[in-house]
Amino acid sequence: MQHVTAFSPPQTVPAAPAAGRKPNLWILDGWRDLILYVCTPLVILPIFIVAQTRWSAEDIYLFIAAFGAMGHHLPGMIRAYGDRALFQRFKWRFIFAPIFLVVVCTAFFLWDLKGIVLVAFIWGVWHGMMQTYGFCRIYDAKVGSFAALTRRLDFALCGIWFATAVLLSSQRMTDTLESYYSAGGPFIPPGLLRGAQQGLFALALAVSGVFLANFIWMWDSGEATKPGQAGPSHHQHFFLVVLQQHRGERSCRRCIVRSISRCPIPLAGLDLQS
Repeated sequence: MQHVTAFSPPQTVPAAPAAGRKPNLWILDGWRDLILYVCTPLVILPIFIVAQTRWSAEDIYLFIAAFGAMGHHLPGMIRAYGDRALFQRFKWRFIFAPIFLVVVCTAFFLWDLKGIVLVAFIWGVWHGMMQTYGFCRIYDAKVGSFAALTRRLDFALCGIWFATAVLLSSQRMTDTLESYYSAGGPFIPPGLLRGAQQGLFALALAVSGVFLANFIWMWDSGEATKPGQAGPSHHQHFFLVVLQQHRGERSCRRCIVRSISRCPIPLAGLDLQS
């Protein structure tokens, strides 16, 4: 340790190293992420079940479509057309996409074409799947996980399980086939449909096995405990539940619980592919 007195010649003394900021692994914080992003289906489903004892499913759907859609779409519209930088980046898309949709929907209505219902349903499933995938990529990005294999497995797992959930749901398939036949689609033999259900379910299990194998490999190699490293991270999903328990002001303990199932309920409007 060097001793410097008041009469010593001028010296350049290095500044004390600033304490590194602790990386923020959350979008908001642990508990708010848990309630608003991760466990939203667990909050909504009990409310829906209780509401069914008083109102029909059709009435609940109309209520959500009338009021929930406003809260879902209005913030996105405000940002898309109110954020100048974002609007300039996607200017032509924001201008012509609404015009294109109005023209298409008007044409389907005037010619009494039923296919728009099927298109809207497929888009809704895709939209919910991409939102789930986007949130998982956000959490991966916060710990520096950008490996191509991780991204592809995330996308494959989201896509295959959303498609499998639709295909194995009797109510969803009834509505989908009704819209499909109303649009003039050719007849699908029941045996072919059952084979598609079994095949897609087997493929979903295979993709899940590859996903888990990759997770186990990166956990054994120590990558899962190294935030900031460009490799698979512990924020892989499907879907991810983060519980945060605080002990005092200086210590905290985080527990990450995983599941490979998720209800396809739309969340905040984020469609991120990377």
